[in-house]
Amino acid sequence: MADIESILEKMKAAPAGVRFSELKKVCEFHFGAARQSGSSHAVFKTPWPGDPRVNIQDDKGKAKAYQVRQVLQAIEKLKGHDDEH
Repeated sequence: MADIESILEKMKAAPAGVRFSELKKVCEFHFGAARQSGSSHAVFKTPWPGDPRVNIQDDKGKAKAYQVRQVLQAIEKLKGHDDEH
């Protein structure tokens, strides 16, 4: 868990400097196994339809900054979604 928290802090501080493997680890922790992977993309299921989507892409070992921001938004939404139940 501490590892996930440190990656989240890194994601918030510098979205452009996040490795794809770190982003995938955070997504798997919060959203479970990817429902699609194997190509350069990994798609994760969310408990809501539409945005923010959790679709991440490996760009030569790095995560795309806009996708890091989408994942951060999705985690915030997930936390709010959990509070409602």
